[in-house]
Amino acid sequence: QVQLVESGGGLVQAGGSLRLSCVVSGRAFSSLAMGWFRQAPGKEREFVAAISKSVGTTYYRASVTGRFTISRDNAKNTAYLQMNSLEPEDTAVYYCAASVTSISTMIGEYNYWGQGTPVTVSS
Repeated sequence: QVQLVESGGGLVQAGGSLRLSCVVSGRAFSSLAMGWFRQAPGKEREFVAAISKSVGTTYYRASVTGRFTISRDNAKNTAYLQMNSLEPEDTAVYYCAASVTSISTMIGEYNYWGQGTPVTVSS
């Protein structure tokens, strides 16, 4: 059984930083493309960032480009989302997701999901 466990969320002031972590178990981590999504209150879940299995390719939504960085450490079975220059609009529950096929921005392409970690950015 594949499990994804996120951590690192919390309350931060605008302009601050957080690093989210996602630890994967139950499947070879290097066989999974990883993604981060978020869902704000009253809104649909949206793509944030993704990274390919081999760390060769990354995708970002336009509003986080230059502020967020996705990375992975295959030796630690962990994916990361470094979030800098946070804005109140980044407030959401952040979800880690894994795809057995390939890197994607589409929710439906991801097979496994974590439980989410909340991020609140105060102005």
